[in-house]
Amino acid sequence: MPFKRPSVVALVAACTLLSSVPAQGASPPSYPVKPVRLIIANTPGTSVDSLARVLGVRLGEELGAQIVPDNRAGAGGLIGGEIASRSAADGYTLLVSSTGMQVITPQIYKGLNYDPIRDFVPLSLVAITQNMLVVTPSLPVQSVQELIAHAKANPGKLNMSNAGSGFQSHLAGVLFTHMTGINVQHVPYKGGASLVAVIGNEAQVTIAPMPAVIGHVRAGKLRAIATGGEKRSGATPTLPTIIEAGVPGYVSTGWMGLMLPAGPSRAGPPKPLYERLRAAVVKVVDDPVTREQMERQGGEAMSSTPEAFLQLIREEYKRFQTAIGLAGLKVD
Repeated sequence: MPFKRPSVVALVAACTLLSSVPAQGASPPSYPVKPVRLIIANTPGTSVDSLARVLGVRLGEELGAQIVPDNRAGAGGLIGGEIASRSAADGYTLLVSSTGMQVITPQIYKGLNYDPIRDFVPLSLVAITQNMLVVTPSLPVQSVQELIAHAKANPGKLNMSNAGSGFQSHLAGVLFTHMTGINVQHVPYKGGASLVAVIGNEAQVTIAPMPAVIGHVRAGKLRAIATGGEKRSGATPTLPTIIEAGVPGYVSTGWMGLMLPAGPSRAGPPKPLYERLRAAVVKVVDDPVTREQMERQGGEAMSSTPEAFLQLIREEYKRFQTAIGLAGLKVD
């Protein structure tokens, strides 16, 4: 039966049910004995994909197995999520969970072929990413306040690009324009083309996940003027947050985590297997080498308990519910 878009109450209840991992069965004594598939419900080169590949290499080294990235992008993460949901809970399929597929897509699609909560078992949060506010270098602004002043002096003349309707960059932009009271044209593109548009001055501004943007900033192709976290990013410590720059309460961040399929019966993985995988993930994420590699990509490595991971999902669900309402997105 198709999954119906959950209410916040239903989501909380489902998350609570997932806080304990079933212990049926036994872990294969020599796991892993073959490559492990890492399903990434995003296109190659996106922020989630970049961080997931860092994780895959490091996790493979820790487990002594080949981790094979499998990009299954499309429909806001539904394609990858559905494939993972139908996989066995045997440790040979892992799902990269992220803001888009876990909390945005379930709110804008009425019918899914899987349950994005009950069909998966959380291992750990892996990384937090801040969204970065960037402009085309030819735009005569150096700060958030200058951008706001320029937009108010030129109502409707700035194009703010995004990676597509309902994507994180779209909702981040809608929230920013709402909170600052500026009038811009929100222009949807397909994925990374939204950044190319700003580089080429077809659009003048965007707010996008830092891992996808930071390389262009370092190369001088885009000018960064602020980040969307509650505090400054370790990757850009001299860059102010949008809150610091004069927009109180504005927060725009994303995250990435790792989940296991619960299996066709939703019984979950054997407890020994789950504990082995979880310990490996936490060890890798907490390792300084991983942290440095992810920070270079614009992400902040961060492990968590399964319960804390689920709490984050609950909080993000509510936060994006507000942005989705402001964007006027229709449930399909």
